[in-house]
Amino acid sequence: MEAGDERALAALYDRHAARLLGQVMRVVRERSEAESVLMKVFLQAWRSAGTFDAERGSVLGWLSTIARSRALDHVRATARRERREPLGDDGAAPVVLVDESIGADPSATVEERETRTRVEAALASLPQGQRAAIELALFEGLTHVEIAERLSEPLGTVKTRIRSGMMRLRELLAPLAKEIAS
Repeated sequence: MEAGDERALAALYDRHAARLLGQVMRVVRERSEAESVLMKVFLQAWRSAGTFDAERGSVLGWLSTIARSRALDHVRATARRERREPLGDDGAAPVVLVDESIGADPSATVEERETRTRVEAALASLPQGQRAAIELALFEGLTHVEIAERLSEPLGTVKTRIRSGMMRLRELLAPLAKEIAS
């Protein structure tokens, strides 16, 4: 991909798009917007292919980081727009029901369910403070400052809990990362 081979981009997309779309959907919640974010993820990966460093992690990990960042950027931009322009008289956002399984590959769904179970077990094994901080960061997209406010904890404590918890998750999920990479 770094050399400009479009087939490499297509192969990367085919291999990881479904999983990344699910990740983005959990943050963005609306399929059409998630698909738009996903295109931005692969465009960024294409443009910055030369920055990928296999010693720092897997390709999926790199793409997941880009996807999470783009999804959070999208949510924050949408929230800023909605604060300027409320959606309705009551200011409430519409409820969107999405069937994420439409068009899903059954074997990918089983693999995703197994991966999710292993990740949930690893999260559950963390101390409560670490788990709460990490869940707020990853699943609600809160910043460290917002997490500190929500948990009524000092900012330094929140940062330490997230770092310690993520290091422990890395240890616990290393076998899973190797399976996904192969």
